[in-house]
Amino acid sequence: MAAHPGFDRRALLRGGLTATAAGALGLGAAGLAHAAPRSAATSAPAAPAAGTAAATAAGRGARALAAPEPRIYTTAEWGARPPEIDIVVLDHVPTYIVVHHTAEPGNSEDYSLEHAMEICRSIQDFHMDGRGWGDTGQQFTISRGGYQLEGRHESLDVVRGGTRHVQGANVGGHNSEVVGIENEGLYTDVDVPAALWDSLVAMVAWIAGQYGRPVENIMGHRDFNSTECPGDVLYGRLPELREAVAETLGVPAPDRTAVWPLLRPGDRGAAVRAAQHLLRARGFTGLPADGLFGPATKAAVAKLAAVSGVDRHSCSAEFHRRADETGYLGADIWPLIAPRGRAGTSGEVAKALEALLGRGKRAPASRELTPAVWKRLLS
Repeated sequence: MAAHPGFDRRALLRGGLTATAAGALGLGAAGLAHAAPRSAATSAPAAPAAGTAAATAAGRGARALAAPEPRIYTTAEWGARPPEIDIVVLDHVPTYIVVHHTAEPGNSEDYSLEHAMEICRSIQDFHMDGRGWGDTGQQFTISRGGYQLEGRHESLDVVRGGTRHVQGANVGGHNSEVVGIENEGLYTDVDVPAALWDSLVAMVAWIAGQYGRPVENIMGHRDFNSTECPGDVLYGRLPELREAVAETLGVPAPDRTAVWPLLRPGDRGAAVRAAQHLLRARGFTGLPADGLFGPATKAAVAKLAAVSGVDRHSCSAEFHRRADETGYLGADIWPLIAPRGRAGTSGEVAKALEALLGRGKRAPASRELTPAVWKRLLS
C-alpha cells in the first residue's frame, strides 16, 4: 500500500502547521510543472511559500481560518487528454461543495498513485467519448488510496484564486453552482477507506476556506438529483464530514438539517405512502396508496420526471456500473409533488400529512405547508 497521503487534522489544529507538515501536504503549486505522471509517486511534492492560502483568504475577508492546500495532482501530471470544449470559468464562487462516488464495483484494493491516475484517465475517456462532455465532468477526484487529483482542466488554479468557478458536469441542473468531488468506489453498503476519508476532509476544508463557503453547504449528489450517489454509507457520513471540516476551519459545527429522502423501488413505509397520495393529487389517480414502492409508483415518478423536464442523469463517474435509477424519487421530484397551502387541507394532501404525522412527527405550528415543512416531516 502507498504511504498515507492524508494528514492528522487534530494534530494540525493542536500544534499549528509545522515545516514538516507543510512539506508533506505539498501546499501551493511550486514545482508541479516538472513532475511527470509516471514518476510522481517516487518524488515528494515541493513545499510552498508558507501562509499563501491564509493570506489569500484574509484578503477576501474570510470569516474562517484558511485550510492548507492538499497535494493535488494536476491534469498534466496524470496525463489528461486536451479538452475538446472551451472551459467555462464563471465570475462567481460556487454555492455548494458536492460529494460523489464513482460507483465502480469491486472497490479496488490498488491504492497506488498510478491506479489513481488511471482512474482519472478512464473517467475522462468515458465522459468525453461516452457522454460527449468534452472533458471530465467533476472538478476533483480522490482515489481509495487517498490521492487527490484535478478533474476538469483549470479547476485547481481557479480554486486557488478563490473568486471564480470552473463549471463542470456532475450535478444535473446545478452545474453553475457546485464543485463536485468524485470519490473512487461504491459506498452503498461499505465504508470508505481511512485514507480516502482523511483526504476528503482535507480537500473539502481547503475548498470551503478558499471560497468562504459555510460548512452547511457541503452536500451529496442526492441532495440535488434522484440518485443513490454518493451511496447510503458515504451519504450517511456527510454530517460527520461537515463537523470535521468545521473543526479544521475553526468554525462552529452545524446543526443537522432536514433532507429530502430518496425513495427507490422496493422501499415501503410512511414516506412512500405519503408520496403516493401526493402523486395521486398530481393526477395519478389510479396509483394505489399502499406504502409499497412498486412498479406503478416507479412508472408514475418516471412519467412526472419526463413531463417536467427533470435531468435524470446518473452520477457523472459511473463509468463501469450502469445503475438504472429511472423512477427514483428524490430531491428533484419532491418539490414537484409537495404542495404549498394550509395544513387543514383535505383530500389526498391531507392523507399524505396523516401518513407522516402517524410516525410521531409534529404538525406544522403555523399550519402553512411549504417545501421546508414537507422536508422536515419527511426527514
